[in-house]
Amino acid sequence: MGPELFLLDPVFDETLDRLRDVRRGFERALLIGAASPEWRRRLEEVAREVEVVEPGPLMAAASGAVLGQEDRHDFGEGRFDLVVAVGTLDTVNELPRALQMIRRAMRPDSPLIGAMAGGDSLAMLRGAMIEADRATGPTAQRTHPRIDPASLAGLLSGAGFAMPVVDVDRRRIRYASLFGLVRDLRAMGAANMMSERAAGRGREWAARAAAAFAAQGEDGRTVERIDILHFIGWSPPEK
Repeated sequence: MGPELFLLDPVFDETLDRLRDVRRGFERALLIGAASPEWRRRLEEVAREVEVVEPGPLMAAASGAVLGQEDRHDFGEGRFDLVVAVGTLDTVNELPRALQMIRRAMRPDSPLIGAMAGGDSLAMLRGAMIEADRATGPTAQRTHPRIDPASLAGLLSGAGFAMPVVDVDRRRIRYASLFGLVRDLRAMGAANMMSERAAGRGREWAARAAAAFAAQGEDGRTVERIDILHFIGWSPPEK
């Protein structure tokens, strides 16, 4: 059926709104991450030519994108005067290397702009799983690590980007059950991305996690938070 876009589409909209504040034309753009086939078309309203790289095979096929992982893909050198990256960089294996490879692909004085989940995202889910772990055995890492805003700014600077700016948009979503949240995360391709995952513990664990999640709510619903880190950095101008 394709990915669930109720969170991803608004984040892409916000990224384009922020890009419009950069008052210049763009010749050749690179879009990293294509949850929707419409994203390429919409970016073509801003840039004359758009190339798309997507790490997910199904999304890449649906969007006519090149399949590639950001820390392994050769984007080329000095090819793009705009890079837009929405929704994938939080799950890359080596984010510093990915940013360095993106920076290498950019022309001088060009923006990298995008967004990723980070910060204190999914605190209710993580808390519920930790409580279920403690009740049934040792605790285990069941979600991939999230980067905080200050660290992201530092990585942008370390990769050679000038004037890095990171700000947080806290999105709140209400769920009647833990299983509804997990269903949406899987549909967004945003579940646990770790290659070595903790083993499941069966129905008792799931029931305890669901009860702990519900206990954090009011009026039959629990408010979960996802921190969206919006960022921008510039390739240095020619000397």
